[in-house]
Amino acid sequence: MDNETLIDLLETLHNKYNNIDFIESDPISIPHNFSARENIEISGFFAATIAWGNRKAIVKSAMKMMEYMDNQPYEFVTAASENELQHLSAFVYRTFNGRDFISFVRALRRLCAKFGSIGNFFEKEYLKTNDIRIVLSRFREQFFCIEHEKHCEKHLSSIAKGAACKRLNMYLRWMVRNDNRGVDFGLWKQIPMSALYLPLDVHSGNMGRTFGLLTRKQNDWRAVEEITQNLRNIDANDPVRFDFSLFGAGVNQKKI
Repeated sequence: MDNETLIDLLETLHNKYNNIDFIESDPISIPHNFSARENIEISGFFAATIAWGNRKAIVKSAMKMMEYMDNQPYEFVTAASENELQHLSAFVYRTFNGRDFISFVRALRRLCAKFGSIGNFFEKEYLKTNDIRIVLSRFREQFFCIEHEKHCEKHLSSIAKGAACKRLNMYLRWMVRNDNRGVDFGLWKQIPMSALYLPLDVHSGNMGRTFGLLTRKQNDWRAVEEITQNLRNIDANDPVRFDFSLFGAGVNQKKI
């Protein structure tokens, strides 16, 4: 596939999937149930945290998480009593269990108390560093600096260990991108879209290799760097918009 054909295909798929019809069956539908920035941030973080496996199951379980938090995620995170926190222990989605849920709420409570909100942390750290890679590393350090269940650490990827950080990068896409198409939120305006990295998973990795955007075999951070740079060569201002294209290619690969 020559470069011009590839770009045309990526643009076609981007236009097909980057619209409000995409929302209903995707985990991003969870934060779309809220209007206040703080609730969007908290609900989006939890939805992204459990975003692996079947998308219908992810959405169903993320909705259940919101029900556990009385559909007021920010208020719950910042003010739930100890008894209310313990009710979360009944939750389970695959390997993310109730103890992990409680540890994540405690970590977010401290983060919000110290920085005001998740978004404030990410925006301020980005303005200090101009490097999302450093921000991702510092976020994980801050998140786990209080007492927590060791088991829950597996649910927040470590860029320092070379992980692709797919769910964190997806969450950043949701919060940062702003193209007025109604999917991503564009809440964190201090972070430019050009700074984002592709949420690389098995499907986007496979399609990236098919399209010649990725040569590395492992889906790790080095692969994220490679594929994102190739997408920046196509659109330097908003490379991660092609996440929609790679998703669409994965869904329709028999037609390509």
